Amino acid sequence: MIRITLAGCTGWVGKALVAAIAAAPDLQLVAGLSRKAAGRDMGEAAGLATNGVPVFGSIAEALAVPSDVVIDYTKPDSVKANVLASVVAGRHVVVGASGMTADDYAEIERAALAARVGVIAAGNFSVTATLLRRFAREAVKYVPDVEIIDYASPSKPDTPSGTGRELAETLGAERMAATSKPVAELGGVRETRGGAIGAPHPVQVHSLRMPGFVLSCEAVFGLPDERLVIRHDAGTSAAPYVGGTLLAARRVAELPGLRRGLDSLMG
Repeated sequence: MIRITLAGCTGWVGKALVAAIAAAPDLQLVAGLSRKAAGRDMGEAAGLATNGVPVFGSIAEALAVPSDVVIDYTKPDSVKANVLASVVAGRHVVVGASGMTADDYAEIERAALAARVGVIAAGNFSVTATLLRRFAREAVKYVPDVEIIDYASPSKPDTPSGTGRELAETLGAERMAATSKPVAELGGVRETRGGAIGAPHPVQVHSLRMPGFVLSCEAVFGLPDERLVIRHDAGTSAAPYVGGTLLAARRVAELPGLRRGLDSLMG
């Protein structure tokens, strides 16, 4: 039985995970983290039947309950501290929250290796978002010019989304130099070219935040007289993220250090 501490247990994905973990014969919820629901029963706080699992207001309190894996679906302003605290406490961690940079992940990897625990982080744990990343990595071997458009609701607190940031960092490390004119050489309003993410060849990322979107991400590739668009669209349900998250929770202990993306677990 894998004992789970669920950080962000009252969020959009967190509530779906409470139900899914309760239904899994090999997983057990032992503690939750939610500042707004501290002191409540996790099942009741998630809008489900009471389950006797306590919810705490700080990661230190939640980690005082013995567990094997911490799943984090909190906010950009708290996820890094939660992950590092969990790693230092000897817990394996699955990170579904967004907002961390490549430098943040490098710090987490060093901490995970030192503690001999595993961390699996994905900007998006859905199967189709994972396939977007996989297919884009194949395309970028042949098409050097690629830009990313990231769509989300107006209330999303970080930009770009974890999906867009992770994709840009991946492609920036694997692409050839673009043929487009460098942003530094442009006139006018340079900000309209988006933000540059990734190295050594950064990818321009453009983020739209408006009603009508939940989460969408597209990679646009261009060659003379032709182009390719690979796009992922999410609906209003958190269900697409549940299966991938639980797969990661079951396998995160297999290897110490950091693994990025659900495709690190796919065949």
